[in-house]
Order: sequence, then structure tokens, then C-alpha cells
Amino acid sequence: MTIATLSLFRFDSLTARLWVLGQMGLARISLMRMREVGFWKLCGSGRGEGFDLRPNLDVWAILATWPDAQTAIHATQNAPVFKRWQARAAENWTVVLQPISARGAWSGRAPFTPQGEGKVGAPIAALTRASLRPATMLRFWSRVPSISQVIGDDPNVLFKIGVGEVPLLHQVTFSIWPDTQSMANFARGNGVHGRAIAAVRSEGWFSEELYARFAVLGDFGTWGGTKPLAAHPHFDPKHRTAA
Repeated sequence: MTIATLSLFRFDSLTARLWVLGQMGLARISLMRMREVGFWKLCGSGRGEGFDLRPNLDVWAILATWPDAQTAIHATQNAPVFKRWQARAAENWTVVLQPISARGAWSGRAPFTPQGEGKVGAPIAALTRASLRPATMLRFWSRVPSISQVIGDDPNVLFKIGVGEVPLLHQVTFSIWPDTQSMANFARGNGVHGRAIAAVRSEGWFSEELYARFAVLGDFGTWGGTKPLAAHPHFDPKHRTAA
């Protein structure tokens, strides 16, 4: 089994923001030395609901994969690199994810090992990662504001954020939905998102892309002063643990 985690950290002070900028280099050393971690990425964030041109220097993320949920939870709470980020952050939240489908690549790798749909409970998370071709970058960014507005206005989305490795060129959207149907209704159809996906296919915007879905197993910490999944009526937090 492969388990993924997305850990978000909010840094409020100037000192903390400068510190985490340095961590974009130093934390790589720590993660490379962790035997239990598989694929990992350090990411900044945008200010919108998904892809966004405006950087948000307050919010940073660590995405990682692990051999099982127990290892994932223990490492993200106790490994030195995570403890350092938690100590400096004003707030942090980690969501534990089981891959159920994935296609495409990230930095030439397939980072998530899907377990199959099976009896997938709610909620469901979606991750989209894209490397933009420089020649199509202007066309892509002309579409993004309307897409971000639509996902932000969707009453069904439980959580959404845009992160990325390299500004403008490497982008990630992450969202959590109450069920597969609400996610599918947004992603498909003839709306602004559906038309953008059609353009991706016909115009070849991306040099590399990855689409993955996950069952949300649990979470710990807070975001925006709340627990984003606490109010979901069908959330079975079998791996939730107190921070």
C-alpha cells in the first residue's frame, strides 16, 4: 500500500517566512535522508482557489508518500523536518490520503500507487499537477481566473488550494469533495473547467500532467482556525489522530 500526505503550513511573521524560504533548500536534505519517505515535493502556494499567478508567501506545503498509514501519521507528526516546520508555523494541517486512481507523471515518475475504487467512502480528494509548455503559458493563464472562480464558488467543495514547485510553469491544484459525483460534476460537463480540459487535449498545453484521486483517510491539525473535514456528515476518520 502507498499512502500520501499533504501537509500545509502557515507562517505569519516575516522572520518565519524568511526561514521557510531557506527551507526550500535545507529541507530537501532532511527528506532525502528519510528512509521511510518515498516520493516528496516542497511547494509554495498561490492566493486563489486553484492555479494562481499571485504567490502567497504565508503558505507552504510538503507532499509525501509512505508505505502505510501508520508510518505516514508518525512521520508527519514526529520526523525532525516536520517538527521544525510545525514549531515555526502559526498553523498547520495534514491530510492522509489513499490513492484510488492516478494517470500521468510527476517529474518523470508515477508517484501514487492506486488501490482501486473498491468501497470508497467519502470524502474524495483530487490532485491535478501540470508542467506548462512556455509556448502555451499565456493561453493557459488567460483561462485560469475563471476556472479558479468556479471552483471557489462551487457549494460542494470542502477544501481547495493551489500549490506549486516553480512559479508560472509547475502548478498543482488540490481539492476535497463530499463524494465522487460532486467531483465529477465539476470536472466534466460543458462548464469553464470542462472547456479548459478540452483545450488542454487539443492544443497540447502541458509537457507533463498528472491526475489523481484519493480516499481521505484522516487529518490532524487545523486550517483557518477550524478542522476542514469535521463537519462532513459521512467522514469516517479511521486514521484521524490528535495533533
